Amino acid sequence: MLWSEKIRLFFDSLNWEIGNAELYEQALTHSSYAHEKGHRRLHNERLEFLGDAVLELIISVYLYETYPKLPEGKLTKLRADLVCEASLARLAYSLNLGQYLRLGRGEIVGGGSSRPSLLADAVEAIIGALYIDTGLEKCSEYVLAIYQPILQELQEGVLRRDYKTLLQEFSQARFSITPVYRIVHESGPDHSKIFEAEVLLVSDTVGAGQGRSKKEAEQAAAKEAWSKLTP
Repeated sequence: MLWSEKIRLFFDSLNWEIGNAELYEQALTHSSYAHEKGHRRLHNERLEFLGDAVLELIISVYLYETYPKLPEGKLTKLRADLVCEASLARLAYSLNLGQYLRLGRGEIVGGGSSRPSLLADAVEAIIGALYIDTGLEKCSEYVLAIYQPILQELQEGVLRRDYKTLLQEFSQARFSITPVYRIVHESGPDHSKIFEAEVLLVSDTVGAGQGRSKKEAEQAAAKEAWSKLTP
């Protein structure tokens, strides 16, 4: 199957009615691929720039209308959480976006199809393409649809940096490995214990952390591993 046909099927699976397919192909083309092919401008960086601004507007309007009692400072923080690299990479992993990216040989070898920063940029580029192709109203509808799992967490008051999920999605995409956690130490009295956890990929410890519960310690270990593995 041609790459362009795969792209069309991908957007069909999202129930997105797109018009200019070339825009979305450009949105999924990394600069490394364009430079290799001698098409220095036919990559996604300009669309990413536009998509970043459009996404901020869409999320700002959503938060403004959904949470009328929240002050400006709280809205700003929530928006930052929703549009940050980790949230965008989480969306990309859920969409299996990495398999649709056109990358240069060096990026392919370096695991670019699972790199959070690269995936986050691609999501923004797609949003930029959507805005140009469909206009703000339809673009907002499509973006909020793919954001629903994260927005639901926000409504339930549990929006979080779920680093265990992020790390698992990243490690499976990059290494085809599932992280393993172990509690290596407990300290303190029964009513106020401190747990220390490690996270391993195969036999290598890639992160460690502490918490007042085993789950909290594992999240801390996953956060450290995520920070190390996804610079």
